[in-house]
Amino acid sequence: MLLALDISNTNIKFGLYDHDVMKHLWVVSTSRQRTADEYAMVLSDLLRHVGYTLTDIDDIIVSSVVPPLTPVFQDLAARYCNREALVINHTMDLGIKLLVDNPWEVGSDRIMTILAAHHLYGGPAIVIAFSTATTFDVASIDGDFLGGAIAPGLVISAEALSSAASQLYRVNMTPPRSALGKNTIENMQSGIIYGHVGLVQGLIARLCKEIPDVTHPSEIKIIAHGGMAQQMAPIIPEIQYVNQYLPLEGLRLVYNRLRGQQ
Repeated sequence: MLLALDISNTNIKFGLYDHDVMKHLWVVSTSRQRTADEYAMVLSDLLRHVGYTLTDIDDIIVSSVVPPLTPVFQDLAARYCNREALVINHTMDLGIKLLVDNPWEVGSDRIMTILAAHHLYGGPAIVIAFSTATTFDVASIDGDFLGGAIAPGLVISAEALSSAASQLYRVNMTPPRSALGKNTIENMQSGIIYGHVGLVQGLIARLCKEIPDVTHPSEIKIIAHGGMAQQMAPIIPEIQYVNQYLPLEGLRLVYNRLRGQQ
């Protein structure tokens, strides 16, 4: 069994694979204060619930954008699974070119999603992650990483608005009845959510114009994932696919490549 770990600022995704088939997916909140022992107990409970133990894990692959937690999970792998975790970084032979100024700045999560998106849907593509930040990752027709954009996420925007304006407060991240809000809550929901829709659509339009070797925008696949993807995709018609497994599928593909199991 392969355990794939995607460690982001908001959540940690655990994907348990039997060869190329994902058998189970779990999501837990990211906590920088937890120790290897605490995360081991969380993982042990999740595994036991579906009939496995930590010793059933044959290998572990990790993508992390939270540097303090990377050694925590390396320690967990070594002490509880008797395995050396394979931690992804840009220097590895991942089967993708990073056509940017500073490749070391590209988060491993972004590389994994581009890999998976190109494998599943082809290219060129724009992958949008609705998470702590809303990120746009662009893949060429050959699947290489061309760059992208990073904007404040929906939750960050909502928290900034409520904390900076004394008469405003936190609201649920659900679309209002219409863009023309009739009360304070609907006004805020309209500004936050439909404002974010405008941001996403505007960036999609701009990015599509800058992808090389594209004759028509319809050639470009638009894929979304992340915590808010399910809420946002229905109100952004440009989004063609929602796939919450992209980071883990990318890890599986990289594992097969690096371990020579293709």
